Amino acid sequence: MSDALSASGLRRLHGAMTARVAAAELPGLVLAVTRGDQVHVETIGSFDFDGATPMRRDTLFRIGSITKPMLAAVTMVLVEEGLLDLAEPVDRLLPELADRRVLARIDGPLDDTVPARRPITVENLLTFRMGFGILTEPHYDPPFPIVAAARELRLVLAEPDPRTPYPPDEWIKLFGALPLMYQPGERWQYNAAALVLGVLVSRAAGAPLADVLRTRLFAPLGMADTGFHTAGVDRIPPHYLADFTTGEPIRQTATPLADWARPPVFPSGAGGLLSTVDDTLRFARMLADRGRHEGRALLSPESVTAMTTNQLTAYQQGTAGMLLEPQGWGYGMAVATKPDDVSAIPGRYGWDGGYGTVWCNDPYRDVTALAFTQSSDFLFRGGRDEFLALALRAAE
Repeated sequence: MSDALSASGLRRLHGAMTARVAAAELPGLVLAVTRGDQVHVETIGSFDFDGATPMRRDTLFRIGSITKPMLAAVTMVLVEEGLLDLAEPVDRLLPELADRRVLARIDGPLDDTVPARRPITVENLLTFRMGFGILTEPHYDPPFPIVAAARELRLVLAEPDPRTPYPPDEWIKLFGALPLMYQPGERWQYNAAALVLGVLVSRAAGAPLADVLRTRLFAPLGMADTGFHTAGVDRIPPHYLADFTTGEPIRQTATPLADWARPPVFPSGAGGLLSTVDDTLRFARMLADRGRHEGRALLSPESVTAMTTNQLTAYQQGTAGMLLEPQGWGYGMAVATKPDDVSAIPGRYGWDGGYGTVWCNDPYRDVTALAFTQSSDFLFRGGRDEFLALALRAAE
């Protein structure tokens, strides 16, 4: 295996992604593939299907759930500073979540509960095993009472748009009024734990979440364009999601671009960040370099190992459902534990953003791969897997 990216492999990757843009599956994308010191970045297509604004290397993307591993990293910084402990119950900083009640059955009424057998820990939040999240089993229409109650409260526990209207302290108080779905530590469930973790991190550091991320992570890594809002909304492409009946890409407007010009009422640690490919590449390569950036240790190797190693049991992986299976989960990101459609070699880690962003690190090949689009269908219609498979094959 060579220690450089293959020119022919990069040409295949370019051809495949260009073909998807030419077929009007998406307006455009920015991609990056790195190996060691070699960095390959491409811009393909445009912001919109009219082609008026070309994709640029400094295009700002809603990175969605790639926010989660960044939040996990800053959590581990606070652990290393002694402000948090992984085994610590969250009750000290989140008294709203002390003395939890748990639904007697997932489809039951909200007042049919049993006591939690133990408190939620900081690590439960990082591993998405707090006992609450997006359900993997069917929740019929009308939905289970717990799902309906969360919707009525406008907590926005799943899709990030439209945003919740509550600031963090009010949000966590409302969330704390709901029982848990499952016992803490029992199952992996998506998304809600990251929202709670963002509130916890802010309280642990004694500062707004945006400031904690900026001072502990973004500034040390030189991620100048990453944050919850921007003065340059003209750098953000529109978001597209196909009409499920026609397959036609539809421009989405749930959160207008103007809303990204000011700080959100609730900064979402689950999916609220904007970033560029180059900024996110700095974060990804820091993890690939075992916590170091330009000679400075931002995280210990032990913290990086914990973040990028599967923490779930076989049962938890098996009950995680389509959002995760067949992967495992570390802290805030997926970990490939077996061969799959992308690679026959397990061990890569990373995560995707629902607006259409993709990231993975492959330690075996020393490859980092990023594809940033604003088309959610890139994730679901083969674009994601094709991109990752071709990016990794460029290192073989």
